[in-house]
Amino acid sequence: MTSDQLRQALRELNGERRLGIVFAHVHAPTPGVSTLDVKNAMLIPAEADNLVKVTDGRSVFIIEAAHVAWLSIT
Repeated sequence: MTSDQLRQALRELNGERRLGIVFAHVHAPTPGVSTLDVKNAMLIPAEADNLVKVTDGRSVFIIEAAHVAWLSIT
């Protein structure tokens, strides 16, 4: 998946939905747990750095599109 494809998939995030992402081929702090769960997720508009960023209003999460195995938006 490219950054543009990921950004397209995340455009539904409006601060009222939950984002769950499972990552492939990454080192996890806890063996076997390579997930990210963001409540009240909102996609940050594209910036000059071209990074895909999501926020919950308190933290900013930078997502590497190439490592996303699958995601859910609920």
